[in-house]
Amino acid sequence: MPAIRCSNLRKTYDNQVEAVRGLDLEVQQAECFGLLGPNGAGKTTTIEILEGLLPPSAGEVEVLGRRWGDHDEEIRHRLGISLQDTKLSEKLTVDETLRLFASFYRKRRETEELLDEVGLREKRASWVGKLSGGQRQRLAVACALVGDPELLFMDEPTTGLDPQSRRQLWDIVRGLKRRGRTVLLTTHYMEEAERLCDRVAIIDHGKMIALGSPGDLIARLGGEHVVEFTVDTTEGLEPEWFSSLPAVRAAHLQNGTGSLTVTEVHVALPALLESLRSRGRELARLSTRHASLEDVFVSLTGRHLRDD
Repeated sequence: MPAIRCSNLRKTYDNQVEAVRGLDLEVQQAECFGLLGPNGAGKTTTIEILEGLLPPSAGEVEVLGRRWGDHDEEIRHRLGISLQDTKLSEKLTVDETLRLFASFYRKRRETEELLDEVGLREKRASWVGKLSGGQRQRLAVACALVGDPELLFMDEPTTGLDPQSRRQLWDIVRGLKRRGRTVLLTTHYMEEAERLCDRVAIIDHGKMIALGSPGDLIARLGGEHVVEFTVDTTEGLEPEWFSSLPAVRAAHLQNGTGSLTVTEVHVALPALLESLRSRGRELARLSTRHASLEDVFVSLTGRHLRDD
């Protein structure tokens, strides 16, 4: 039995905006599953429907084998939810906050265990209002874990955090996976998805346009490397100039920057330089890197994940 299953999921708001348009999705138990997409793609609407916060306009939803509307209380006691921005009372201590959230659940984890897991034992007696942004976010995750959930939803859990705080949250997610828990997260950070997720679904305009493991999706590009370059002027620059070059599998131009997905960098680079020279263009910048999920999204949609 999958942890989450939805079929032909749809959500249309009163202003006739279709946020989710026929989404079919299964999340298996004990996997970390990522929902990726730009702002307005329908990620948050989808996750709020799965959490029971929004009713769907159409379609079927099952969470842990149960349906919202029939088994609401049972489902809620088996879920944990970590929002992008959780408002906690600043006049409570860390310990008091965890004990408050624990009172909402039938099954509860020990406070000391949670504090160790999220690295806040030394802040146990501190007021929430005195915590840093990263510490508050870790406390919010601890509140989501206090009921020992079988399924944890994390909506943009590391947005705005410094690199150290982000990696601390990554360690928490890895610990949940080792304990056999299911995690569904949304994120704008492709490195985060590649490191944490067993599978990802890329959503755009309310529809799923790709599904698979990060490695599989990147492999579908047909090239392991990306060559990025800018030239002195982009006037008249055409992707077709580069898509037929040796070892080039795909070519994209956006905001004055060219991007080539290539199989062999040492073959593609000389060909690229010769193509630019023959057209009288001078290279302003050149870099190479390994292909990523960001490149998968650009290949599928023609724009970057963080574009509004």
